[in-house]
Amino acid sequence: MALDTQTGIAPYEAPEKDLYEIGEMPPLGYVPKKMYAWAIRRERHGEPDQSFQKEVVDTWQIDSHEVLVLVMAAGVNYNGVWAGLGIPISPFDVHNQDFHIAGSDASGIVWAVGDKVSQWKVGDEVVIHCNQDNGDDEECNGGDPMFSPTQRIWGYETGDGSFSQFTRVQAQQLMPRPKHLTWEESACYTLTLATAYRMLFGHHPHELKPGQNVLVWGASGGLGSYAIQLINTAGANAIGVISEEDKRDFVLGLGAKGVINRKDFKCWGQLPTVNTPEYNEWLKEARKFGKAIWEITGKGVSVDMVFEHPGEATFPVSTLVCKKGGMVVICAGTTGFNCTFDVRYMWMHQKRLQGSHFAHLKQAASANRLMIERRLDPCMSEVFGWEQIPDAHVKMRKNEHKPGNMAVLVQSPKTGLRTFEEALAARG
Repeated sequence: MALDTQTGIAPYEAPEKDLYEIGEMPPLGYVPKKMYAWAIRRERHGEPDQSFQKEVVDTWQIDSHEVLVLVMAAGVNYNGVWAGLGIPISPFDVHNQDFHIAGSDASGIVWAVGDKVSQWKVGDEVVIHCNQDNGDDEECNGGDPMFSPTQRIWGYETGDGSFSQFTRVQAQQLMPRPKHLTWEESACYTLTLATAYRMLFGHHPHELKPGQNVLVWGASGGLGSYAIQLINTAGANAIGVISEEDKRDFVLGLGAKGVINRKDFKCWGQLPTVNTPEYNEWLKEARKFGKAIWEITGKGVSVDMVFEHPGEATFPVSTLVCKKGGMVVICAGTTGFNCTFDVRYMWMHQKRLQGSHFAHLKQAASANRLMIERRLDPCMSEVFGWEQIPDAHVKMRKNEHKPGNMAVLVQSPKTGLRTFEEALAARG
């Protein structure tokens, strides 16, 4: 299998200006004083079509270990919705900037490098993983950088995300771009893929192993679609959960061993008080759901791992159906944060409850190599133009988006382009 190789950018002519229109390319490596961005400000926290406003702001200045990237395309994730709402936290309470630029996924071109950056040069085509840290504590040097007290998510806990012409990142956030993908395909996958990778392979001794069974919530979404593909890559079995029947074929097409529609059951939401009639009714329905899993895995064969991210609506069931000694791993709470469960099943069956948060560079890079090697599909569902960035987040907020991952164009003038030269030519 031929892998992607680096290619240089052909010379081109462009004027030097203080501000360029969206899609207009400056000379390679020339940094204008200003840039366009979709900015959030504290006083307009609310729905995405209210909180996101297009502004002209100063182009970022970079430090010695930082890189400025020309953003060709960006990915849409739920943390953009959270940033706009100011819920569960306002990003301004974290980074104290005057404005917030969301966006924690991007593909683009290295445009300027700090004087201590040695692995990347102007013109390199990259994707960006969203974990940052200061790099100078024990966890960053021999431990797990995700445990560092300085760990933060770029574009959510920092204000310099990808919904702007240029973004500022730490050099360690950069990874090679898969050249067989378009700019928008390259931009849509890193956050969800790396998150799924750490959930499945990052928590010893419960790393996923061949032949194991994993229950995947939200199997048609960004996280779920990568979970299923990674589970297949490991030689294990994915049982996907969907909420709409028209998503069944998509999930089966990704390679799920079986699919369950959660609307066939009535055991969602917070756990009723134990040993009440309501609890007994809930337990009856939850065990019915467990039997639906057995119809796929075999009678009495419960799942080794539950891939959790809805949170409040599904957590009581997740902790019940996981096998003895198995693991429920959770990375989000998209249906709510007040998770409840019957702790008897946790301690008596010695199950592990594991929180998981994005991934460190080695994990993100391992996942990215699978994409470069064409072992994974980016599962890009929809692409939006620059002017539609708030609309994309409204769609995600209302759960009206199609299965897979969404992308938005920034400097790439249209979909389907794979090189910088194609983007230049497309602008005429």
